Amino acid sequence: MVISKTPLRISFFGGGTDYPDHVMKYGGAVLSTTITKYIYVTVNKISDISPYKYKLTYSKLEHCQSINELIHPSVRECLRFTNIKEGIEIHTMSDLPAQTGLGSSSSFTVGLLNSLYAYKGKMVPPLKLAQDAIYVEQQLIGEKVGVQDQCAAAVGGLNYFEFRQDGSISHKPVIISEDRKKKFKENLLLFYTGVQRFAEDVLKEQIENTQKGVVNKDLAHIREMVDQGFEILTSGNDLGAFGELLHKAWLAKKNLSSAISNNYLDDIYNKAMGAGAAGGKLLGAGGGGFFIFYAENEKHASIREALKDYQEIKFDFDKDGSKNIFVYDN
Repeated sequence: MVISKTPLRISFFGGGTDYPDHVMKYGGAVLSTTITKYIYVTVNKISDISPYKYKLTYSKLEHCQSINELIHPSVRECLRFTNIKEGIEIHTMSDLPAQTGLGSSSSFTVGLLNSLYAYKGKMVPPLKLAQDAIYVEQQLIGEKVGVQDQCAAAVGGLNYFEFRQDGSISHKPVIISEDRKKKFKENLLLFYTGVQRFAEDVLKEQIENTQKGVVNKDLAHIREMVDQGFEILTSGNDLGAFGELLHKAWLAKKNLSSAISNNYLDDIYNKAMGAGAAGGKLLGAGGGGFFIFYAENEKHASIREALKDYQEIKFDFDKDGSKNIFVYDN
């Protein structure tokens, strides 16, 4: 039996520059952090007396005799990719709902691959794990996804990732003092909009706009913000500039597609800004999910009051990325 624990992520800057249509032409980069909210995947050899060869438990229950019969695309393709043919049972749990902009889909794929590799007695480096997850999602499943979520989930921590035109990926951790990191984290507020959505539905227009080149200027601006955000964190200057940059990032993000925001979401954002937030943005594709806001501590009470109808999620920064927390040879 193997149990993996894989973090969800908050992406600050660079989202949209990590999609294949953009990366292949211009490259991309993101500044992101993983948080202490996780997806857990359990992999175990199925009982010899089970009437089924495969059993899968998530929001649904699947049991069947053939990999081809599995409905869950990530499980089906990860089993094929790792060439596991013996009977197996897979369970998954998550600290937060799926389809909310925290990269849960890719965190699941990364965590599943990590546990399947361990099940076979194999270990792979974090970036290799990320690249395998990218291959499964983009090539085997055919999903219209970027590459940042897999990297964040596999590597963990506060990082600057660069995606090159040749398909290679590099990363460098954001090295700042623990006191500065603590202050930075304490100035962040995470609120749930109450809206779950499928990222592909939101991204359709954005991907079309990227392919046509009509958002090249906005994506170039978003890419510049990755370097600017990194500079703010590592320079020792006033962290308040980070919040202001988040506001600019939100305005640029909304230019990518009409599906990213709406009156309901704009109202949430405007309430937070009116109560003292320096800036914020919807996480992930947009259209719902979670807002991250940056605000000085003395503004938090008024922001919480303004957003009292929405659930705040407390979190800390994760450091480890995907890891197997239990391995037992049975």
